Amino acid sequence: MAAYSPHAFMGRRFSRFDLTALALVVVFLAVFLLYPLGYVVRGAFVVDRKPTLELFRLLWDNPIFRISLGNSFAIALCVVVVSSLIGFALALPMSRYAFRGKQALSALMLAPMILPPFVGAIGVYHFLTRYGSLNLLLMRLGLINEQNPIDWLGRYRFWGVVLLESLHLYPIIYLNLMAALASVDATLEEAARNLGARGWRLFRDITFPLILPGYFAGAIIVFIWAFTDLGTPLIFGYREVAPVKIFDQVDEAESNPIGYALVLIVLLVTALVFVLSRWAARARWTATGERGGLRSRERRAAPWTAAAIWALMLGVTAVAVLPHLCVFLKSVAARWSISILPERYTADYYRLLFHHPLALSSIRFSLLLSLFSTAADLALGFLIAHYLTRRRIRGRALLELLAMLPLALPGIVLAFGYLSGFAGVPWLDPRVNPTLLLVVAYSIRRLPFTVRAAIAGFEQTSVVFEEASANLGARPLTTMRRISIPLIFPHLMAGGVLAFAFAMLEVSESLMLAFRREHYPIAKAIYTLVGRIDDGPFVASAMGILGMVFLLVCFLLAARFMGRRLGEVFRM
Repeated sequence: MAAYSPHAFMGRRFSRFDLTALALVVVFLAVFLLYPLGYVVRGAFVVDRKPTLELFRLLWDNPIFRISLGNSFAIALCVVVVSSLIGFALALPMSRYAFRGKQALSALMLAPMILPPFVGAIGVYHFLTRYGSLNLLLMRLGLINEQNPIDWLGRYRFWGVVLLESLHLYPIIYLNLMAALASVDATLEEAARNLGARGWRLFRDITFPLILPGYFAGAIIVFIWAFTDLGTPLIFGYREVAPVKIFDQVDEAESNPIGYALVLIVLLVTALVFVLSRWAARARWTATGERGGLRSRERRAAPWTAAAIWALMLGVTAVAVLPHLCVFLKSVAARWSISILPERYTADYYRLLFHHPLALSSIRFSLLLSLFSTAADLALGFLIAHYLTRRRIRGRALLELLAMLPLALPGIVLAFGYLSGFAGVPWLDPRVNPTLLLVVAYSIRRLPFTVRAAIAGFEQTSVVFEEASANLGARPLTTMRRISIPLIFPHLMAGGVLAFAFAMLEVSESLMLAFRREHYPIAKAIYTLVGRIDDGPFVASAMGILGMVFLLVCFLLAARFMGRRLGEVFRM
């Protein structure tokens, strides 16, 4: 084995295939990632071919835009705080104790992520109307006056958005914390205990600094997702947020370029948060020594401790899946007007999915888009991970940054750049036919999942097999096909499954890039159906439940492939 040197393999001269593949990756990222961003920047600073800052002055002078940006920032901060509290409360006991049923309980923690909050908002909206289920229940208990019900959706829309997004996003922080806690050397905590540290002091001085980089990795994503979420405020009718204002500017991008300035400010805020959080994580970084692993930290839980953990987990999960339950009830309600629960139930809306023209066409179209975008993600993710882990290339840090950038890049920013930058371009103009652009948008947005999954696979496999293949004269493509891909296949599948699942219910790009009914993905069809009277919201709820079941299966498959390293997919 000593004859095989990983350094020799990493330093091997690039073949023609390597150069071609790397060039294609760079060109793809430059055209479909950097160019749209550059077009947005240009649109914000150049008006009538003259550089100017006038758009930013107009934006600041308009109180509606100032309030919207402030509301989006406040929502994002609140979501991070609430999600962090939930994530820490769940991750700490789950990382320290072993008990019966822990594996099943860990899988249950993924449940809140299987449905986008904008779909959950459909059911919650019915639950929180003036004469919805919550007020009717409070009336029956005699807690409020029947003549003066609480206006939940009028007075508390802000907190409704915060709650829904927090219940959807806290698993990201939970997964990152579990991954971070798995890397903490248990002997460091044991040494602190021997020196008298206990409880809060042990967590504050030892554990928290060690897991801080992992926590920030999850908190960054949660902040950006909450700051740029478009679907949930739209369903709740909370239009005083930056993403909705950008959505409203889509049709006026050419006549009223102020949308470029708003998009650029959103982009700058997310970039600033990302840079500051990375700086803070590095500043607080502490060497962890050898990986302690969860197993080295776990101890058998007493019966009452296990019961308390089960109660905590099930209680949080029950609250988190309440929006899903509301959507399910709406999808099976034959009649539900002024009653706490539906008066009659039916499965007609599920049967209607396969006959309703908009529902059926959107399901087929989303499947097509997701399949092609996932294939692109698998190819690009494998190549990028291969060159990052198996080759020494100049600009490695830049390639890694570009590959991970979509996690920190708001979907509404990318979609706005596509709308403006590719207007009038054959095959890419979304107002004519958005198919190709939607495939590209989905693949760009979910590329970090396959890259991270493939990197995790390469890090767990030895390079000596690929070196042996190369020494025996195999071409680079043959080595990849016969050696590299089989070695990391489970990780590739985990990243591909996640990319496919999220592409099926992608919200921002679907809402902004699809203009014609025959090109509506599932998310755009759901949003359209919710706005109809008659059976539209009920059919939309059935579509949401179908998507929820689909995503649940995908998450379980991904968790089976990657296990405890699943959280690494959701970090920068």
